[in-house]
Amino acid sequence: MAPDGLLYNRRAMIKRPWSILSVLFLINLLNFLDRQLPGALAEPIRREFALSDTALGLLSTVFTLMYAAAGLPLGFVADRWHRPRLIAAGASIWSFFTLAGALASSYGVLFAARIGVGIGEASCSPAAQSLIGDLFPQRQRARAMAAFMVGLPLGIFLSYVLGGQIGSRYGWRAPLIVAGVPGLLLAGLILFAQEPVRGAADPHLIGGEGSQRSQFGTLLRTPTLWWIIASGALHNFNMYAVSAFLTPFLQRFHGLGLKEANNVSAVALGAVGVVGMLAGGWIADRLGIRRAEGRILLAAAAMVGGAPLMYLALKVPSGEVLPFMVLMGASLMLLYVYYATVYAAIQDIVDPRSRGLAVALYFFAMYVLGASAGPVTTGWLSDHFAREAMFSARSAEMLETFKAAGLHAAMFIIPLIAGVCALVLYAGSRTVARDIERLRSRSAANTGAAALQSPATG
Repeated sequence: MAPDGLLYNRRAMIKRPWSILSVLFLINLLNFLDRQLPGALAEPIRREFALSDTALGLLSTVFTLMYAAAGLPLGFVADRWHRPRLIAAGASIWSFFTLAGALASSYGVLFAARIGVGIGEASCSPAAQSLIGDLFPQRQRARAMAAFMVGLPLGIFLSYVLGGQIGSRYGWRAPLIVAGVPGLLLAGLILFAQEPVRGAADPHLIGGEGSQRSQFGTLLRTPTLWWIIASGALHNFNMYAVSAFLTPFLQRFHGLGLKEANNVSAVALGAVGVVGMLAGGWIADRLGIRRAEGRILLAAAAMVGGAPLMYLALKVPSGEVLPFMVLMGASLMLLYVYYATVYAAIQDIVDPRSRGLAVALYFFAMYVLGASAGPVTTGWLSDHFAREAMFSARSAEMLETFKAAGLHAAMFIIPLIAGVCALVLYAGSRTVARDIERLRSRSAANTGAAALQSPATG
C-alpha cells in the first residue's frame, strides 16, 4: 500500500508525468484566460454599465478575494483527496460561471458571476502544484512548474486576442462564451489522469506519522515561506493591476482602439511571458543544483531588472506605441521569471504531504494582501488623479483626457512595488538553505522514530 493509504488508479488512462502535465497546462491556460477577460474587455464593460475605474477594479478584487477565501479549505482537501477529481470539479464550476457572466444584464450580475469564477478557480493551483511536486523530482521541478505556469502568459495572450478580435466584432459577451466551453471538456479529460503516491518524487522527505501532525504550525514556522508570501503579495499586486488596466491605458493614453490595444497587450503581457517563464525555469533548475538559494536569487535579480524598464515604458510619450510595447514587454518578461522560480521553491521547503496546504496558504495571503488590492487601488488612484486633472483644468465635466491622465499617473506605483519585491526576495534567499536542511533533518528524525517503533507494533 502507498503512503497515506493512497493507491495508483490502474484504470487511469493518462499515467505518464509529462502527459498529465500537458493536461494541467491546458487547464491552467483556461484558468488565466477566464480570469483575465474582464481586463481585456474593460472599456466596453465600463461604457455599457457606466462604471468608474474603482468599480472596474472591484470586478478583479471580488474574484481574488473569493479565490483566496476558497483556496485554504481546498488546499487542505488537495492534501487528502483525489487531486484530478478536485481539479475537474473546479474547472466545471468556473467554466459555468464564465458562461453565466456572458448573460449578465447588469453590473451586479456580472459581479456575482466573477465570485463564482473565483471559487471554481481556487481548486486549480493547490491541487495541480501538489501533483507536479509528486510527479517530478527536485532536479526537474522548476522546469515542470514553468511548463505548467506557461499557461499563465498564454492564457492572458489568448484573452487579449479573443477580447480584441471577437470582442470588437461581436461585443464583449462573445469572448466569455468562447472561453467557457473548453473548460467543461478539459474537466472531463483530467478525470482520466493518474493520482500519484504522495511524496513519490521525494521519498527522503517522508518521515513517520509525526510528519503529518501540526502541518499548519510547521508551515508557519518556516521563515522562507513567510518571505515568499510577502513577495507574492507585492508581485501579484503589480501583475493584477497591469492585467486590469493595460488595455484601458493603451486606449486612453495612446489612443488605440479595442482591437489594437488588445493586440499590444497580447504581446507585452502575454507572449513575452512564455520566454520569461521557460527560460526562468531552465536557469532556476541549473542554479538550484549548485546552491539552495539560487532560484529565489534569480527571481530577485529579475525584479531588479524589470522595475526600471517598466518605469521607462510609462515615461514613453503618448502615441509612441512601439517603444512602449518593447519596454513594457521586456519588463514583464523579467517579472514572469518569478513564477517558475518561487513556485518551485515552495515545493522544496515543505513536506510533500503539506504541499497543497502550503500553496493554498501562499495564495490566500498573496491574493488577499496583493492581487485583490492591486486593481482596486490602481483604479482608486486613477480616479483620484483624474479628478485632480479636472480641477486643475477648471472643468465641470470629467473628460476622457482627464481619465487618461489619471490612469497614467496611477500606474507609476507598479515599478516602485517591483523594487520592494526584489528586496523581499533577497531576504528570502538568506533563509532557504536552512529551511531545506531543517526539513531533511525533521524527516530523518521521523523516519528513525518510526523504525524504532515498528518492532513493538509489529
